[in-house]
Amino acid sequence: MKALRYVAVGEAPEVVDIPIPKPGPGQILLKVTAGGVCHSDDYVMGLSEEEYTAAGYPLPMTLGHEGAGIIHELGEGAGAGGLKVGDAVAVYGPWGCGYCHNCSQGHENYCTNAQALGITPPGLGTDGSMAEYMIVDDARHLVPLGDLDPIKNVSLTDAGLTPYHAIKRSLPKLGAGTYAVVIGSGGLGHVGIQILKALSGATVIVLDVNDEKLELAKHVGADITLLSDEDAAGKILEITGGLGANAVFDFVGAAPTIPLAVSVAGIEADVTVVGIGGGDVAFGFGSINYDVAVRIPYWGYRNELIEILDLARAGKVDVEIQQYSLDEGPRAYADLASGSIRGRAVIVP
Repeated sequence: MKALRYVAVGEAPEVVDIPIPKPGPGQILLKVTAGGVCHSDDYVMGLSEEEYTAAGYPLPMTLGHEGAGIIHELGEGAGAGGLKVGDAVAVYGPWGCGYCHNCSQGHENYCTNAQALGITPPGLGTDGSMAEYMIVDDARHLVPLGDLDPIKNVSLTDAGLTPYHAIKRSLPKLGAGTYAVVIGSGGLGHVGIQILKALSGATVIVLDVNDEKLELAKHVGADITLLSDEDAAGKILEITGGLGANAVFDFVGAAPTIPLAVSVAGIEADVTVVGIGGGDVAFGFGSINYDVAVRIPYWGYRNELIEILDLARAGKVDVEIQQYSLDEGPRAYADLASGSIRGRAVIVP
């Protein structure tokens, strides 16, 4: 089968031929229908050889932590939960041990045993979805896709689940008359805007670096759009009557954006940093509003993947995608690195 693999540190991924894997006991073999391209992949491939080795990533590694497919073969015992060959499914990516306190609640993204047991997500340590077939380690990591288009919706397994998890915790602060700020309207941000509009009563203010990106934000429902420049913080404070936002979601996480997020947070606001742009902020008494909570979440819960797919099924979330074939996979990552993708890139084997 063909697979898009990262084969050498610092080099572009390559399409290679490898054997179709065989599912072991409890495992499922998927015939992949779609795999999503993510900035996390670009981040991993940007690590130095020392950083890559220290992180424990293998070489070669099939990319793709956003996946959807058709069940092709069940390993021994894998069908006990009602799965059957031919089912359309989405892959829940943050795999855990299944039995720690967090996993028992469906919070495998915060598994406390994964590192010690060497459990890694597909495409981020374990071979992922950028191939004609992939192995899923356990039936609990599959969610029924039903009649949803896998190509249009595969990105929801991360680009939908991650902002949904981030936003859901802040919903009690986002009733009518409140303000939510979204920094970055790209792959995750443009989905986050739609989630906020679907679930909250907040006025959604979106910041990005150029008019093209802000046009996408307006297209998916942003109430107010602003260029992310030196005047942005002052404009947000003016819009909010000097009080600041009730919640700020930074989908960039870069050196300029995290301080900006903190500076426009109102009293008792949430600041949630989702992007992994390498930024940070130093704060202390007097440099941040009273009782502001700063969070750095990771991915989302299994039940939340079901919920975000239900939002898509209801027509309340629509992912902007650019489609590539598996052979075009290296170009998809080059386009991602250049910032030329509108929304999310999806690879279709």
